[in-house]
Amino acid sequence: MAKHLIFDSGPLINFAMNGLLPLFKKLKGEFDGDFLITKEVKSEVIDYPETTRKYELEAIQIKELFNEGIIKHADLAKEQVDELRIKREEIMNIANSTFYAQNKNIHILDKGECAALALSKIMNCDSPIVIDERTTRMLCENPENLRKLLQKKLHTPITANKKNYDFFKDFTIVRSTELVYMAHKKGLIEFKDPRSYEAMLYAVKFKGCSVSEEEIEELKNM
Repeated sequence: MAKHLIFDSGPLINFAMNGLLPLFKKLKGEFDGDFLITKEVKSEVIDYPETTRKYELEAIQIKELFNEGIIKHADLAKEQVDELRIKREEIMNIANSTFYAQNKNIHILDKGECAALALSKIMNCDSPIVIDERTTRMLCENPENLRKLLQKKLHTPITANKKNYDFFKDFTIVRSTELVYMAHKKGLIEFKDPRSYEAMLYAVKFKGCSVSEEEIEELKNM
């Protein structure tokens, strides 16, 4: 079993916006390991949004998780911090030179996602990354389908440097819906209404988790 879960910003914001952070705490209590975030993610979910009126409430709630140690920075030596930065830039360069159109590279990943992927590499263990965003997951799980999706979205032929595909194949991606499923299976959902589990799956979908209705039906029936 993985010793860590590494979180991108999306799932944390998703749980906060849906009022599900108490459930998040319960999941941490059941997990024999750490919930880790990078400094880039902390900046995205706490440092910047707590300076804004629009996102301040979510930032305050997530900051409490950080202050309580529910989510934390990885305990890295100085040389690992340097390695993380180098690995982040490497991943970003590879990702953003994988697809191109009209002789121009297509930018698909930013620092936040790449830092989370880099941390998984640095931890030197099977550390799944919790990401709701579709592009990163497809790059890791089915990059050729991502090429086709980009081609459809941009209405132009997309060429891929397929040698880059293998670089991303060993990452394990988890979404907010899988966390809700874990909470359901462990009996952590306290609402008595039997519709609650399905409602939570759709709630995280509508707050940014890339999941199809067919996948939700599969999670309901598992």
